[in-house]
Amino acid sequence: MHMADALISPVVGGVMWFATAGLIAYSAKKVKKEADDRKVPLMGVLGAFIFAAQMINFAIPATGSSGHIGGGMILSILLGPYAAFLVMASVLVVQALFFADGGLLALGCNIFNLGFFPCFVAYPLIYRKIAVDIPNQKKIMIGSLIAVIIGLQLGAFSVVIETMFSGISALPFSTFLILMQLIHLAIGVVEGLVTAAVVTFVFKARPEILNAAGNYILIGKVEMKKLIIGFLLAAIIIGVGLSWFRSKNPDGLEWAILKTSKAEGVDSGGLASGLVGGCLIILIVFLIGLILRRYKDKHE
Repeated sequence: MHMADALISPVVGGVMWFATAGLIAYSAKKVKKEADDRKVPLMGVLGAFIFAAQMINFAIPATGSSGHIGGGMILSILLGPYAAFLVMASVLVVQALFFADGGLLALGCNIFNLGFFPCFVAYPLIYRKIAVDIPNQKKIMIGSLIAVIIGLQLGAFSVVIETMFSGISALPFSTFLILMQLIHLAIGVVEGLVTAAVVTFVFKARPEILNAAGNYILIGKVEMKKLIIGFLLAAIIIGVGLSWFRSKNPDGLEWAILKTSKAEGVDSGGLASGLVGGCLIILIVFLIGLILRRYKDKHE
């Protein structure tokens, strides 16, 4: 669901940049209160994990389309919404600056669409209402599915609105809207299952982390070394190994545009980008954590 610059007018792009910058500043203010030596490493490796996972496009049967997970809900459940939004922003900045995925003009739109809705709407209003109070595997599964699907539906709708207000494309609104919502419904089901699997793994290994994220701050004695190593290894395996098996079909947004306009699309990707991008994200998140930690220390 990464938007390209070609879909966005400077006015819409500028407005979304402004809105996203405000959300980043607000999230940073919240996270600086909880930035410590335990949470920052988890933020870094989860960012690398989500970056790698976004590279794996899975085919949507009978459509000729493909999808990839957004990851906003995984980040929100494990980190809380504010840290999750900062990590998602870091992932998308690296993709735009170093891998030409999404474009700079559309960066504000992409961060908003992929970050705001799962972190600040679907997670607190849906997932937490279902799964946080005395969580179990059934609640995690139901909460993940519903929250991810709604978050993606809102993100897909936002893409259509931003495209229409830009007035650059000639895509018919109703057709584009229907196709975007339908294809992202299918993608949402897959991402919901993946999210439930990841969160269930953490729930079995370190249930206190889910409780900590639900309260927006990590519990003092949470031991996360094994979990951090596990996510780091998963990011390497996915980014370097599983990228061989990514679907070559156009993703949900490209598919909806192709079906709406009957135009040709272009797919792009690269095997080494998973490892390089993951390292960049870990570095960026650690720098963010260091800055916030020093700011916190100076003002205490």
